[in-house]
Amino acid sequence: MTVGQEFHAWAVTLSEEIRNLEYTAKLLLEVNIGATAIGTGLNAADGYQELAVAALADVTGLPCVPAEDLIEATSDCGAYVMTHGALKRLAVKLSKICNDLRILSSGPRAGLNELNLPELQAGSSIMPAKVNPVVPEVVNQVCFKVLGNDNTVSFAAEGGQLQLNVMEPVIAQSMFESLEILTNACVNLRDKCIEGITVNKEVCESHVFNSIGIVTYLNPIIGHHEGDIVGKICAETGKNVREVVLERGLLTEAELDDIFSVENLMKPQYKAKRFK
Repeated sequence: MTVGQEFHAWAVTLSEEIRNLEYTAKLLLEVNIGATAIGTGLNAADGYQELAVAALADVTGLPCVPAEDLIEATSDCGAYVMTHGALKRLAVKLSKICNDLRILSSGPRAGLNELNLPELQAGSSIMPAKVNPVVPEVVNQVCFKVLGNDNTVSFAAEGGQLQLNVMEPVIAQSMFESLEILTNACVNLRDKCIEGITVNKEVCESHVFNSIGIVTYLNPIIGHHEGDIVGKICAETGKNVREVVLERGLLTEAELDDIFSVENLMKPQYKAKRFK
């Protein structure tokens, strides 16, 4: 897998969350104006609901619509649960991406050291040259807060009684907070981290070609049994797969160059004649 494929996968997963948020946001356009106390519309003037919803749509510029059932809309907070659930999903995926960034940039000697994150501040007052992945760490913590807010929204939605839910203030506060901190986290992650990332090409190549796991790619060519032998020899001797395959006369230099080219390594399976 290339670094480009990794970043593309991240882009796709975040695109999914954008579409999910766009869908759940539409649920909030249904309003219960005119329901009065419990949804029966007691003491509301005739035509009030239609006029109020139209005025709200005009003020906000959003296509607000009256709820189908005002009693249900007054007591139920499902739209908030689903919408904040979408924020939680985004937070989970965003935090996972930040975990990946932290481990891929770890090092330079005792970690993976495949990516370089922008250096924003000194990492330690006692350890010279230490650099911390501060932006991914901050985003992780923001995401943890959003996960906590999601529990708050869920408990508050459940906390209603009969036709009323007096817990909606904490639902609103949690949703607004999650929206604000997640927005800021995404912007800062992009501006202060993602856009400044560079790749340690030599390190990435070394990890690939010194990995015993790459013998798996040779299974269709040399067979599983021979691949198992090659892997064990590599583990015992410290040699890489290429060296052992050449020593055993399984493939030539030219064949290995072709098989292990970047273009072929990116394919699901190398199309080659099986080893006889």
